Amino acid sequence: MITNTITKFLNGITVNNNKEWFNANKELYLEAKADFEKFIAELIAGLRKMDPEIGDIKPSDCIFRIYKDVRFSKDKLPYKNNFGAYMVKGGKKSGHAGYYFHVEPDNSFLSGGIYMPMPPILNSVRKHIHENVGTFLKITENPDFKKYFGEVQGSKLVSAPKGYAKDLKHIELLKLKDFYVLRGLSDKELKDKNLISSALEGFKKVKDFNGFINEGIVNNSFIS
Repeated sequence: MITNTITKFLNGITVNNNKEWFNANKELYLEAKADFEKFIAELIAGLRKMDPEIGDIKPSDCIFRIYKDVRFSKDKLPYKNNFGAYMVKGGKKSGHAGYYFHVEPDNSFLSGGIYMPMPPILNSVRKHIHENVGTFLKITENPDFKKYFGEVQGSKLVSAPKGYAKDLKHIELLKLKDFYVLRGLSDKELKDKNLISSALEGFKKVKDFNGFINEGIVNNSFIS
């Protein structure tokens, strides 16, 4: 479960997103960070049994920093108001599709797939979907998958990507620039003592989706 310490810190930084408050509550942050690392370690252990492909990753390989890079952003608030971890082979910067867990006041969720991939990786995933669209749709149209996650999401091109005819039956899929699904989590779910097992059940449903995307990436020799 997500501890009260995590909730207290994230609620605090949401309404007091400044260095003064953060420095005054640094101990609270460190306690919350430690609790989240422990939670993610348990998730990784369960994921490794379900999907050995994630390999020997640690929480530090997966958890994103609380500090924001504001150099090129209009939003100059210095800190994120969430804890997030991307559990995937090679860690959060690997480029592979993986399992994401996000805790944020009124916006918590678990997710799978790939978000904002580099152009070569995006092109390889599009190619794989185009050449194996039946297999992809069998995964994404599975009633259990669709009931839990809904539709595949992502930002979208206005027109067909280069190299694909605009009248392809599945062109709307190929217009996507990300390929992910997500499931919102209520505060009640976050506090449930069985959160680890329920999250793993959700991640189990997205395993084949991740596997399909990663197959496309590896088959096109962008990353191993």
